[in-house]
Amino acid sequence: MMPPRKKRAPEAVAFGAAVRIRRKAKEWTQERLAEKAGIAAIQVGFIERGENVPKLTQVLRIAQALGVRPGELIDHIKVR
Repeated sequence: MMPPRKKRAPEAVAFGAAVRIRRKAKEWTQERLAEKAGIAAIQVGFIERGENVPKLTQVLRIAQALGVRPGELIDHIKVR
């Protein structure tokens, strides 16, 4: 039996969705984004699904790889 999934933070889910939209607009795979950002490919998947809250360094690396300001990935997120 698998353990129950942790509840995902809405902020993490929103951030992940913003990353996924921009990655797909570039027609990149998760592996390609990971390579460009210098992070592990598995981390990109966790981040896009909102399963991990990325560290600031990861946010900055992802934004730089995607060619956007970090704020473009987080400005729309409402903090509860």
